[in-house]
Amino acid sequence: MGWENMHLHQFMKDTTFYTMKTADGFDDDPYDVDSSKIKISGLLKKAKDKMVYTYDFGDSWQHDIILEKIDPEGDNKNTPLCLTGKNNCPPEDCGGVWGYANMLAVANNPGHEEYEMVSGWFGEGFDPEYFDKEEINKRLKTKDFGCFPFF
Repeated sequence: MGWENMHLHQFMKDTTFYTMKTADGFDDDPYDVDSSKIKISGLLKKAKDKMVYTYDFGDSWQHDIILEKIDPEGDNKNTPLCLTGKNNCPPEDCGGVWGYANMLAVANNPGHEEYEMVSGWFGEGFDPEYFDKEEINKRLKTKDFGCFPFF
């Protein structure tokens, strides 16, 4: 997605939650599994397997992750690959789906009282429709799959 990995997140497969174990024990439910010890390839093993990824429990961004196919002969057999997508990643802490929609509406209205604040939040040159599959796949080939360290 392009976020900075600065919020708690979790994966849910079937009825099991795979989440982060933090130093202060937050979100230390005994029924959760430490996500740092699991690879997605260990959860999604065959075509059409799926799970849900939730990022930032306050904004509650939810994504369905579906394994389309496994190509054991392909160049990317150990690397996730983005096949398609659209639009830019919303900025961190923008209030989830509804907050982001509101920010876009404000950004399109230079007369709005919050226009300057929202423009600063987006940063210069932000294009909500920008999407570059090649850029995403380049990031997915890095050791940490393009993620930044948590805290």
